[in-house]
Amino acid sequence: MDLTLAGMTVPKPRDAHVVEAADLPSVAERDAGVLGAAYRALSVGIVSVVLLIAFEATAVGTAMPVAARELDGVSLYAFAFSGYFTTSLFGMVLSGQWSDRRGPLGPLTTGIASFGAGLLLSGTAGTMWVFILGRAVQGFGGGLVIVALYVVVGRAYPERLRPAIMAAFAASWVLPSIVGPLAAGTVTEQVGWRWVFVGIPVLVVFPLALALPQIRRRASGPAQHTPAESAAAQSADLPVPAERTAVADRPVTPDPAPPANPPATFDRRRIRLALGISLGAGLLQYAAQDLRPLSLLPGAVGVALLVPAVLGLLPRGTYRAARGLPSVVLLRGVAAGSFIAAESFVPLMLVTQRGLSPTLAGFSLAAGGGTWALGSWVQSRSRVEPYRERLTTVGMLLVAAAVAAAPSVLIESVPVWTLAVAWAFGCFGMGLVISSTSVLLLKLSAPEEAGTNSAALQISDGLSNVVLLSAGGAAFAALGGGAVSHTATHTSGSHPAAFTAVFLPMAAVALVGAWVSTRLREHRP
Repeated sequence: MDLTLAGMTVPKPRDAHVVEAADLPSVAERDAGVLGAAYRALSVGIVSVVLLIAFEATAVGTAMPVAARELDGVSLYAFAFSGYFTTSLFGMVLSGQWSDRRGPLGPLTTGIASFGAGLLLSGTAGTMWVFILGRAVQGFGGGLVIVALYVVVGRAYPERLRPAIMAAFAASWVLPSIVGPLAAGTVTEQVGWRWVFVGIPVLVVFPLALALPQIRRRASGPAQHTPAESAAAQSADLPVPAERTAVADRPVTPDPAPPANPPATFDRRRIRLALGISLGAGLLQYAAQDLRPLSLLPGAVGVALLVPAVLGLLPRGTYRAARGLPSVVLLRGVAAGSFIAAESFVPLMLVTQRGLSPTLAGFSLAAGGGTWALGSWVQSRSRVEPYRERLTTVGMLLVAAAVAAAPSVLIESVPVWTLAVAWAFGCFGMGLVISSTSVLLLKLSAPEEAGTNSAALQISDGLSNVVLLSAGGAAFAALGGGAVSHTATHTSGSHPAAFTAVFLPMAAVALVGAWVSTRLREHRP
């Protein structure tokens, strides 16, 4: 831009703290939604990736029993799941480091490639151990992808659009949760279980072709801008340009010196902690699956590895629910762990205690996928943004009520459909909480820490599932749950108290989450 003065053209000096108009997004980009012309390719691409991952997650559970039987590996069945989980934890931490230092493009593409390679390895396996190895490779790729996607959302979308894209992620799980098991069962019966694994990698090519150019343009490279830029850009509701290092600010006080760029090398200490948390989780799961006195040793070693790793990888103050980011990370774990641990026992309770068929027991939870997506949609509305923290409290109260109401169907006079209704309300609460914690995490994270904090959120989510599922399973077995008959009859060798010992403690954990949700907002002078 030039200034004309007394017939002379004088170049306007470029202030280090002023952004030229050419540097800012266009008006169309500022006003666009997640499916507007400016963001359509990116949104469709990354949501399609999540959709395919969701299809794989729901389909594998259907094909896995047949695969284990044909590979003569039923005794190793549980390791096919634990192998995925333990390597995904390491992938999450590595992806957070990688994304913060070099951008999310590298971990995203590497994660997709690893995910596909693991599917192909499992789908062509001749032995159960090779199948488990494929699941481990797949888990590593899944861990890389989920954290990288969070960083892409944090960098490529302005704050006003993040709730909407997170709601789209949640909605991507609705159709797979309903259609995935049926489609996988049909494919398994008609053409074989292997096609459930080898057919998915080909489908990822199209969404990647849409998303990668947009990710390279909007979110590649390390985060280099200052906190002042982040605050000013968010107040203007603009995406923060990753390559800029200054922005217009108040002239009253000088801007602080720009922070140094994130180091190019990885934090070796965090990598060691990631290895510790993966190995510890694997040992803990092994001990939980093999309830013998000898298993106490690997269980103790797993706990000894997990505790320092968790304290080192989660934000300081997470264990005591410090206000702000630590409570956001803690709430994610409390919500996911209490709800998923309880939900795992719902079909078993309906089949063994009320005589439902497995299909009807599964359909009793089908409505929850729709209400979960509805809850995510509600939190994405701009008019509820000032009340986000209150929404999470309401959500956790709904979760606690649903989990506490579940064992009521153990009473014969209570209609079975009441559980389906209660669970639909619980899923609505989860939709409010899970998407809101994702939005709050990105809001409270400095750009150069978005990857590390996103990894912490996913670690809290995954570890809480393992710990609370193990605790619930132990209580279930101790009160006679191991005697449950898997036939759809009214005669069962289990005691109803075994189910009550799972649901009521999980409802209490959800109530603790309601208290944690009151500590999400940071105190500001």
